[in-house]
Amino acid sequence: MPVYTVHAPATSNWDLRTTDRFTFVRDGFHVWAALLGVVWLAWNRLWLALIGWIVLMIVVDVAMIRFGVGTAAVFLVDCLLALLLGFEASSLKRWTLSRRNWRQLDIVVADDEEAAERRFFDRWTAKQRVPGNDQASVDRGAPPPTRDVPGQAFSHPLPPSRDEIIGLFPEPGASR
Repeated sequence: MPVYTVHAPATSNWDLRTTDRFTFVRDGFHVWAALLGVVWLAWNRLWLALIGWIVLMIVVDVAMIRFGVGTAAVFLVDCLLALLLGFEASSLKRWTLSRRNWRQLDIVVADDEEAAERRFFDRWTAKQRVPGNDQASVDRGAPPPTRDVPGQAFSHPLPPSRDEIIGLFPEPGASR
């Protein structure tokens, strides 16, 4: 299953309006970053990474040609660098977000980005609840309460009746 990291802009007030800016970054290999590195970096607005990528490719290609390396070897090194970009594309995204003062909120494991959003917001809203919140959830899977709560009927269970017996014996205190 893919792993997603959740990032949000650094702000002091969190409310439902800021959730539309949350970004989910999938960890793993990005095919389009490997195939079309410059286009992928520009599309994702990773400008410093784009400049660094162009400089790296030019320096590596010029250095290899100056040392007399054949064109097949230059092509092979360019392919390996493209694979490296494909593997490190999500790290470049996270690095750019951290440079923009975004902070990582959570790590989510899900099948796709929609499921990751659902899982994250389920957990995040549970943490964000306050006593005055109108969206209180109902916990239907929890066991019944066992503590004494004044005024609640469930706090004091009915005492067992002397006439009823659960088990194999017909009367209380009867011999076996």
